[in-house]
Amino acid sequence: MRSSGVVAVEAPPEEAIIYPETDGRPMAETDEHASLLIYLREGLRDRFRDDPRVYVAGNLLVYYEEGNPKASVAPDVFVVFGVPARERRIYKVWEEGKGPDVVIELTSLSTRDEDLGQKRVLYERLGVREYFIFDPFAEHLSPPLVGFVREGEWFAPMAVESLDGGWRLRSELLGVELQALPA
Repeated sequence: MRSSGVVAVEAPPEEAIIYPETDGRPMAETDEHASLLIYLREGLRDRFRDDPRVYVAGNLLVYYEEGNPKASVAPDVFVVFGVPARERRIYKVWEEGKGPDVVIELTSLSTRDEDLGQKRVLYERLGVREYFIFDPFAEHLSPPLVGFVREGEWFAPMAVESLDGGWRLRSELLGVELQALPA
């Protein structure tokens, strides 16, 4: 009996989608921005150090569409409740089961419009519950600290309180006050 010459061959595996660990953008605009990013991230990590279900990160790429590595954002600081507090190289919303609950952006001349526009809309879409924007030099945002809280599907502005020449906002989710003090 003669073979037909047909051989079963396994199909090649689908090409793996690469989700880069960097977007090529600088971590911070200035030394002050870098210092504040680290201060906020580490302060919040310390605040939640005893809770293994609170993840705090800074300048880490958050991918929000499976299969689309271009669909990413790198918040300056973000907090996610209900996921393990472990080290990550990137954050994939579909694998973690949810996106950030709180986002803090440190704004500058080059990021102000994006922070108030595209990112605000994206964070609404991702289900962020509190969004804060801080201008460390008080040059591009007035007042230099603004916040938004989710009301239904959309963000509503938080009431900013005056504080001895500075400003403060209360984060109910973080259980802290964020303050912008005069220089």
